[in-house]
Amino acid sequence: MELLHPHCAGLDVHKESVVACVRHMVDGKVTTGVKTFQTTTQELVALSDWLSAEGCTRIAMEATGVYWKPVWHILSDGEFELVLANATQVKNVPGRKTDVNDATWLADLLAHGLIRASFVPPEPTQHMRDLLRTRKQFVRERGGHIQRIQKTLEDANIKLDSVITDIVGLSGRRMIEALIAGQTEPQTLAALAHGRLHASKEQLEAALRGRVKAHHRFMLRLHMKHLEAVDAAIACIDQEVSAQLEPFRVAVEMLTTIPGISSLAAEVMVSEIGIDMSRFKTEGHLISWAGLCPKNDESAGKRRSNRMRKGAPWLKTTLIQCAWAASRTKGTYLQAQYLRIRSRRGPKKAIGAVAASILTAAYHMLKNGTLYQDLGASHFDSRDKGKQALRLVSRLQNLGFAVQITSTAA
Repeated sequence: MELLHPHCAGLDVHKESVVACVRHMVDGKVTTGVKTFQTTTQELVALSDWLSAEGCTRIAMEATGVYWKPVWHILSDGEFELVLANATQVKNVPGRKTDVNDATWLADLLAHGLIRASFVPPEPTQHMRDLLRTRKQFVRERGGHIQRIQKTLEDANIKLDSVITDIVGLSGRRMIEALIAGQTEPQTLAALAHGRLHASKEQLEAALRGRVKAHHRFMLRLHMKHLEAVDAAIACIDQEVSAQLEPFRVAVEMLTTIPGISSLAAEVMVSEIGIDMSRFKTEGHLISWAGLCPKNDESAGKRRSNRMRKGAPWLKTTLIQCAWAASRTKGTYLQAQYLRIRSRRGPKKAIGAVAASILTAAYHMLKNGTLYQDLGASHFDSRDKGKQALRLVSRLQNLGFAVQITSTAA
């Protein structure tokens, strides 16, 4: 097997220790050296100095939780070429796993160029990624608190969600705060509703007639305080994102021209894939990395599965949400694509295809600096009129009609 890197190293990273294996190829002979370092800053600096003294030019490590990040940050200050490996792609022979063997195995794979480097964005992009991922976690936590509030109201036989879509909106908050304060009169609580609420006064009074006790008030007060704290944290993150958005502002404004992409979704896309598309050879590589294409699972000439790969979960979920929004945007190419594929493959396959199309458009827009140009809802009909006409004629003939096609004048 061809040797690509004669002086390299593999690191087996753990929470409290790093096992480093240096591999040298000199005059056709392989020599290795193994040392163990702690993960404190002082020890990691010593690791960097040792690797420099050994003359290593390329270093590989597994993406082990968040434990690889401190090692990566310190070694990136040196003159090393770092490679982050996906742990599922560099597994060793089962039954012979030790820390030393893992580090040696990584060094051997790296020496022969058998490790596919994972995408590690630059530091500003990583900061944006941390902020927006944390924001998404807070949004999920907010949804959990709203469900707990609803559970408490149901226990008190308050059917507020039956008449109000958002129980923590303007009207819902007023009513819940009044319940916490001790108000139980349905007429008084119903009068707190906003004038634009669709529910009638009689519906509100019937839904607000319950058995609210001191225990329910305590639980509602507790959950509302947590909800307010989460809302404040989300607002704080939004301010910090706005402060750090300047390097990505042009890219975000471009991406928002795609149907279904909001400003927040564009920020998430930029934080996950960055703005430098040279890291991905083609749009197909980006789609595969995001997990929006079927995995390769074939044996004996038979395709066993066409499920999507796991890919990048933070980006993939956002793109799927945007695809659902785009499928409801009338008069667009993405809606036409969704309807066309849904009739043959079902809604889930269609949404996956729309999400892949959105990411393809984003790739070319970020790579070439071009603006989004919608092909229109009639793109598929006008692309091949002959086949479309034959399909419609065949359909009518199957229904028992005789059809003759006559071309209209231009």
